[in-house]
Amino acid sequence: EDWLESVTREVRAVRSGVGFCDVSTLGKIDVHGPDAGAFLDRVYINTFSNLAVGKARYGLMLREDGIVYDDGTTSRLAEDHYFLTTTTAKAGLVMQHLEFCRQVLFPEFDVQLTSVSDQWAQFSIAGPKTRDLLKEIVDPGEDLSNEGFPFMGAREVALRGGIKARLFRISFSGEMAFEISVPARYGEAMARNLMLAGKQFGVTPYGTEALGVMRVEKGHIAGPELSGTTTAADLGLGKMMSTKKDFIGRVMAGREALVAPDRQVVVGIKPVDKARRLRSGAHIIPKGQTPGPDNDQGYVTSVCFSPTLDQWIGLGL
Repeated sequence: EDWLESVTREVRAVRSGVGFCDVSTLGKIDVHGPDAGAFLDRVYINTFSNLAVGKARYGLMLREDGIVYDDGTTSRLAEDHYFLTTTTAKAGLVMQHLEFCRQVLFPEFDVQLTSVSDQWAQFSIAGPKTRDLLKEIVDPGEDLSNEGFPFMGAREVALRGGIKARLFRISFSGEMAFEISVPARYGEAMARNLMLAGKQFGVTPYGTEALGVMRVEKGHIAGPELSGTTTAADLGLGKMMSTKKDFIGRVMAGREALVAPDRQVVVGIKPVDKARRLRSGAHIIPKGQTPGPDNDQGYVTSVCFSPTLDQWIGLGL
């Protein structure tokens, strides 16, 4: 009857079986060179030079004023080759930022950057039957077990028929999940093959609304929390900030107002009455008090109807 019914159907299908989502819109950047790891250490608040080949890591980058700029995963495919993803909204901006860092701030680093956002079609495959579906399209010689492909694993695999793909065991929804990249010209064929191979498992394509529901259920921050006003600590990610290296935004992030104990922080919220609906943008006021700036305790950043919990839930600052 309405969009919410579709979203709920997609979320339930992923949580109980398997679904896939086209995430090709994510920004994708290849970072090559002997100084690639050292360069990424300067850009991200956490360390990437010690990331093992064949592994991925979640990363957060700050603006020069100490406010969070973007997040994403970075995978190390070889000693001198990293592959990083950005949010969809910041794909072009992060590429510009990294080129500015490479050419102006750190010209001494031997590193090259290539935007490959359009080169790869990428799909998130999530749900308890994800491995069953992957085994239908990946070459039988590839080890997809927990031991052979652990959480945050990342490597090139062969598909049935010999085409090479990149496979990453990362999850945006909290489920067992992988992301698979194929050359863009095979994108439509991959989607069709996922539908054919997944028919026996009840595979369901899901959209970005369902993806949003599952990330709120997981408590994962996204665009509404990366609002240009939040620090790493506000988002509950302060411990990611390395104390052993320098990085963009490190000094300014230590300013008095940005480390004040009464700063806004991300929290999960739900209504006391399960039947009530939450509204994004609503302000949080102590019960019985007159709404106003003096008693404003924050606001709701993201909301969704959670079919898993059968009620509205959200994130707030």
